Amino acid sequence: MDLAKAHVDLAKAEAAEIGAEGGRFAGLAAAAVALVLLAALLAVIGTALFIGDWLYGSIGWGVVHGVLAFVVIAVALVLLAVRVEPVRIGRALLIAVVLGVITGVVLGLGLINQAYATIGSSLGIAVDPAMRPLVVGLGLGATVGLIAGIVLAMQSAHPNWAGATIGGIVFGALIGAFTSITFGPQVSAAIGTTLAYLIWVGLMSLDVYRTGIDQEALKARFTPTMTIETGKETLEWLKQRTRRGNGS
Repeated sequence: MDLAKAHVDLAKAEAAEIGAEGGRFAGLAAAAVALVLLAALLAVIGTALFIGDWLYGSIGWGVVHGVLAFVVIAVALVLLAVRVEPVRIGRALLIAVVLGVITGVVLGLGLINQAYATIGSSLGIAVDPAMRPLVVGLGLGATVGLIAGIVLAMQSAHPNWAGATIGGIVFGALIGAFTSITFGPQVSAAIGTTLAYLIWVGLMSLDVYRTGIDQEALKARFTPTMTIETGKETLEWLKQRTRRGNGS
């Protein structure tokens, strides 16, 4: 009995030492993993800030683009998880990139500002030539916004004419004023990139809204249909065998 008790005590002591060593190893390994994750997170955030400062002239753009990138990629991953075709997501990305590049080039070259200035000169607007693009942008944007508001109100089952027209005028005037500004190359590229992210997530959302998600197919992927059907067939076979056995 003394000999058995000694072996038990030895096993307990050794198990305690092994447990302590295992806890020490687990703690240090967890700390190492946490530091690696922090390093990866720092690298991602730092890269976004560096690109924003180097390419667009401000780390603020890095923050904006980093947040948009994470959100848009998360939306794309969710859509892939619910079995939205990758080609649809890729098509939306391609359209967004093209429109973003066009926007950046147009703003960078000041083409819209020059167009407003030309329109103002041809109309002979009696204001300072430096202010003509802004005046033309406000007027043209408000007009287009008014027309768009009326069209949207006509398509609505219960149109709110006042809200649609006023909202269209205000929104159009803001867009006109914004596009009348002369941006530098870096800011234009940053605006184009931001617009590309917004267009991408907007097109993906619009595509899903129009086509919907096949909920029955999604449900079937998480249902063990073959197992259930095979079980039913096996149960029916057993019932038949049981009836034959009772009959004999």
